[in-house]
Amino acid sequence: MTLIRKPGKLPAETISESYELEYGKNEIFMHKDAFKPGERVLLLDDLLATGGTMGAAIKLTEKLGGKVAGVAFLVELCFLDGAKKLTGGHEVFSIIKRT
Repeated sequence: MTLIRKPGKLPAETISESYELEYGKNEIFMHKDAFKPGERVLLLDDLLATGGTMGAAIKLTEKLGGKVAGVAFLVELCFLDGAKKLTGGHEVFSIIKRT
């Protein structure tokens, strides 16, 4: 397990990825040694809204050589079409879907 966090929250050496928000930009960070190249990774977040954060997490994982096995969310706001914006045709699983 590894964490993907906002700036200044992780103690070791990191890589980052910027992404667009409706009202600006943001950036997330992951430890450079989060996993080994070729390792399968399940990405999990609490909320899928526009897909920006998860899209950046997918890019970070792939930069480090990880293979995204799927993406999962507790809640998906379907009316924002975030799942359609995720790249690579990754399987999306959401426990609660709000239309």
